[in-house]
Amino acid sequence: MKIFFLFTFSTFFWSPFEQAAASVHYDKILTHSRIRARDQGQNVCALQQVMGTKKKYFSTCRNWYQGAICGKKATVLYECCPGYMKMDGMRGCPAVAPIDHVYGTLGIVGATSTQHYSDISKLRGELEGRGSFTFFAPSSEAWEQLNSEIHRNLIDNVNIELYSALHHHMVNKRMLTKDLKNGMTLVSMYNDQKLLINHYPNGVVTVNCARVIYGNQIATNGVVHVIDRVLTAVGNTIQDFIEVEDDLSSLRAAAITSDVLDILGKPGHYTLFAPTNEAFERLPRGLLERIMGDKVASEALVKFHILNTLQCSEAITGGAAYETLEGNTVEVGCDGESLTVNGVKMVKRKDIVTSNGVIHLIDEVLIPDSAKQVTELGGAQQTTFTDLMIQLGLASSLRPEGQYTLLVPLNGAFSDDTLRMDQRRLKTILQNHIINVKVGLNELYNGQELETIGGKLLRVFLYRTAVCIENSCMVRGSKEGRNGFIHILRQIINPAEKTLHEMLRNDKRFSVFLSLVKAADLDDVLSQPGKWTLFVPTNDAFKGLTDDDKDILIRDKNALRNILLYHLTQGVFIGSGFEPGVTNILKTIQGGKLYLKTVNDTLLINELKSRESDLMATNGVIHVIDKLLYPADLPVGNDQLLTILKKLIKYIQIKFVRGSAFKEIPLTFYKPIIKTYTKIIDGRPVEVTEKKVTEERIIQGPEIKYTRITAGGSDNEEKLKKLLEDEVTKVTKFIEGDGHLLEDEEIKRLLQGAGTEYTKVTKVIEGEPQIIEREIKKVHLEAPVRKEQPTRRTQGGTARRRTRLAYP
Repeated sequence: MKIFFLFTFSTFFWSPFEQAAASVHYDKILTHSRIRARDQGQNVCALQQVMGTKKKYFSTCRNWYQGAICGKKATVLYECCPGYMKMDGMRGCPAVAPIDHVYGTLGIVGATSTQHYSDISKLRGELEGRGSFTFFAPSSEAWEQLNSEIHRNLIDNVNIELYSALHHHMVNKRMLTKDLKNGMTLVSMYNDQKLLINHYPNGVVTVNCARVIYGNQIATNGVVHVIDRVLTAVGNTIQDFIEVEDDLSSLRAAAITSDVLDILGKPGHYTLFAPTNEAFERLPRGLLERIMGDKVASEALVKFHILNTLQCSEAITGGAAYETLEGNTVEVGCDGESLTVNGVKMVKRKDIVTSNGVIHLIDEVLIPDSAKQVTELGGAQQTTFTDLMIQLGLASSLRPEGQYTLLVPLNGAFSDDTLRMDQRRLKTILQNHIINVKVGLNELYNGQELETIGGKLLRVFLYRTAVCIENSCMVRGSKEGRNGFIHILRQIINPAEKTLHEMLRNDKRFSVFLSLVKAADLDDVLSQPGKWTLFVPTNDAFKGLTDDDKDILIRDKNALRNILLYHLTQGVFIGSGFEPGVTNILKTIQGGKLYLKTVNDTLLINELKSRESDLMATNGVIHVIDKLLYPADLPVGNDQLLTILKKLIKYIQIKFVRGSAFKEIPLTFYKPIIKTYTKIIDGRPVEVTEKKVTEERIIQGPEIKYTRITAGGSDNEEKLKKLLEDEVTKVTKFIEGDGHLLEDEEIKRLLQGAGTEYTKVTKVIEGEPQIIEREIKKVHLEAPVRKEQPTRRTQGGTARRRTRLAYP
């Protein structure tokens, strides 16, 4: 009858608690353990035990599927879930564990050492009596691992020391795991000592960093949670510990210098990875002195060792990133029994619990990027660049108080030929990767220009999944240091030096394509400033093209322009800026579409491989192909042209629709150069707009029109000399009869080398008006007007114009 009563009472008593606990981490993990073991029978839980140890865990999905905890292989165990027990001859754990007072429950959960010590310390009567207690009971293994001297002192004085120690493990109210909230503080039954509770997302619950290994064992007068270590009294604050610990004197000095020490004396839930004196001694002396002499850097250094969360070692079952007070993250993990920081075993002593957090002593100093000079930010994949910076004296030229951005290519970007270059040339290449301002990744925008310390302007191109600077695109790994940013690039940057037209003209591979461009009057498009992507066929693409074929193409200018402008798109598109394997559709100036994608670092255009990509020009980029491109949906209506195109294009079927004509493409898709600037005229600013235009001049004869420079008398010559010195930029020709001006050496010097940009001498034309000259010239659309002198006649009666000088 008594057994039946206990069974019924315990079933009634447990059920509401079990239901209420369903929403917290520990209980969620326990539920998953039940699910994993459902094939083993009723109320069975699956656990993982680290091989070679007695450590067991109700595991997260991550650890379960990895089959490992802290990098160590774990075996699977099946045990009765807390509160249940086996019955002979029956599968699973069908029976509820008997319920007893706290003292008897210690025996039920296997905490026999704690039960024994409760007995000899006269605590048993209290544990069997009336009340509602929570007992965090150390396992028998926990007592064995206790420091032998502490253990002996407790046993030698059971009535006071041992009794007090056991009371320190108790709370005077029932607290199930669902009630143990992360960051809460409980008051123990010994001297109101604090018990710091942490409840982690992975289901681990700790009290003063001791892990609950078997929780929620209900007793008639409370609850028992078995823990994996004996609790010691919580000390004062982290600040208090640092101030009295001799082995942390270097950290103490750094914390005082940076005004961080006081933070560690305030209430909170901190984790401090505290470098020992030996760790500081291993730092290069110059590095430590520089950081300690810079308050911002020293503050960053100390804060980088502090987490704003309390991370006990027993709660870490795998790697995770945690934010520091400095703002960046550290990776905290474990390797067997050892804690790791950023993948390195460096923790000498763990879980020093204080009233506002926990301390782990480490034997390395963690230096955040924010405390490093920009030249120190490079990783293992950027050593070639950083080593060259040192060898060529560029690293020492970057001032600690300066602001820089380094664009650092990966090691593999430096070929043997590059490394064998003359040092002066190599230094110039590196200078093209150093910007004199601090520019973060989120400050870059499309079309931005960055000036290098070598004076070059680098263009920024932003795409959907890439950021490129000239021909080179970034990879992950941008960092911010004390005096600058570092961005990692795939290739060495090649700043543009020439226009698209100049690049075609200087490369014999493109001579046929260039001749067709010229015949189609498209030279200006490729010469003027702009943002173009040009797909250029090499001469190999025109094999089999005869002179007669070429003449036929040239005569049909509409057809020729349609073909050529299908190779041109507006905008600069870098090959490595495309998302790999994804098709990108570009509209050409001709109106058709090009289909681009990158496969295995090769750019494909309409499925044709680019033989060489990302040749940068000042007004765009060139991708080299060995086939002529042609829009598949554009029909040809001329038999001769069809025959020519079939010679050149064999990778698609060209449509023939007799009588169809190519549309005319006017050259309105680009704008001529317009330049606006301000000049000071007669003491006031005047805005001047300059534009390059094509001018056709019709001259009617007989009349002589020419520009000349005149002077009359020494006074006028002096004025002319002053005018030449102060204002003239270009003078064109000398008119016969003015040769006496050249007798003045100063005027002669000023006139020598003048160009032909602003004025021209015309010709005498008799008869019908005709166009005698077509020229590109700079025209002032808005400019200050100078008062002209009245026209006078020369000897012989012919009208002539007085001096009219052109100004920039």
